[in-house]
Amino acid sequence: MNQRLRKTLPSRFLLAVTIGGVIGLGILRGPGEIAQTIHDPSLYLLLWLFGGFFVLLSTAVTAELFGMTRRSGGTYALVRRAYGGYCGFVIGWVDWLSFTADLALKAVVITEFSSILFPPVADWSIPVAIMVTSTFALIQLRGISVGATIQEIATGMISLVVVSMAAVLFFVGIPESSPTEFSANSSSLVDWGLVLATIVFTYDGWLYASYFGEEIKGDPGASARSCVQGMVVVIILYMFLNFALVKNSSLTALAGSELAIATAFELAGLQLAGNLVVIAAILILLGHQNLEYMGGPRILYALATDGLADRRAQKLGRGGNPTDALLATWLVTVGLILVGGFEFLLFLSVFFYITIYLALITGVIILRKREPNAERPYMAWGHPYSTITCLFGWFLLTSFQAYLERGTAIYAVIMAAVSWPVYRYLSRDP
Repeated sequence: MNQRLRKTLPSRFLLAVTIGGVIGLGILRGPGEIAQTIHDPSLYLLLWLFGGFFVLLSTAVTAELFGMTRRSGGTYALVRRAYGGYCGFVIGWVDWLSFTADLALKAVVITEFSSILFPPVADWSIPVAIMVTSTFALIQLRGISVGATIQEIATGMISLVVVSMAAVLFFVGIPESSPTEFSANSSSLVDWGLVLATIVFTYDGWLYASYFGEEIKGDPGASARSCVQGMVVVIILYMFLNFALVKNSSLTALAGSELAIATAFELAGLQLAGNLVVIAAILILLGHQNLEYMGGPRILYALATDGLADRRAQKLGRGGNPTDALLATWLVTVGLILVGGFEFLLFLSVFFYITIYLALITGVIILRKREPNAERPYMAWGHPYSTITCLFGWFLLTSFQAYLERGTAIYAVIMAAVSWPVYRYLSRDP
């Protein structure tokens, strides 16, 4: 069963998955978390800009791996080339499990936000969550072209909503008499670390295009550049929204808010505009359901192609999607919705993801030395200086996260150790 994915996706799709994959609930709730530590608007905006440029530089470096790999399967395919089978095996399975956990969590959160607009939904949260996630799984059975079209439309709508919210905030202000809900306290180094981590993670998703590497039509170099272009668009959208937020509102009034944009509207007396934020959150989550049902099964497909998962995960439907891998992704997602447990998987995957980003940056250096003459349709900007800068930044973030989540880090090490005999068994000669 050696079926191969076909080149059916236009290059504009990469812009859609990069922008749609990065823009998440972080931009709606992150400002409230950051405002607990940062009270000065200029510093607040500067940190968002700094975080955006750091992630943009990371994208411009690791896009070199994307351009030269030409495989679907996400970070698994990129890391495997640089480090070999075992590291790829661990990262591939963690990545796939994190997709199922994220799908389960976001399906549940969709019902929670929907119940704000339609309270009766709260009584049917689990069935509605299963219905939502099952709908997007069924859509993928229609084929990759249908999912790609939906993603392009969803990304366009999400971008329009972000611009609309920023435009409204630009022309309203919170009255001076509005009460604040926060009193300033001295900030520790950990608080500042959390601020930077929150901003960087809000920009997370910059290599979503790598899940579809072998299916993009056209020049691989242009595909890699599309990732960078997509991040530029995201930075512009984020900065526009944040500038509008601080222009006419007080950061201390937003501190601790779970949906800071909605709080800003409410403090300005625009209750209906607050519903716009809830709708935006639902739209973002629905777009992620579609995108993750496109990307997740491709991880299993890539693992199966290399003999590290059940061979049936290679089976492709008439529409070009790996159907058995899609079914497995849906089954695990529904199971997690029913029994819970996705929070632990998400905490574990967050720790692995930071390590993966560090590994990707290091992978650029490794392949430059190991394969100096390999074809590179796209080359990292400013290498080696940019690469070393990113390496240092991700090393600090990885160390910081390991310090904060010491228990999770121990679980990650145990999981990697236990997976070794499994990898040896799967990769044995038939």
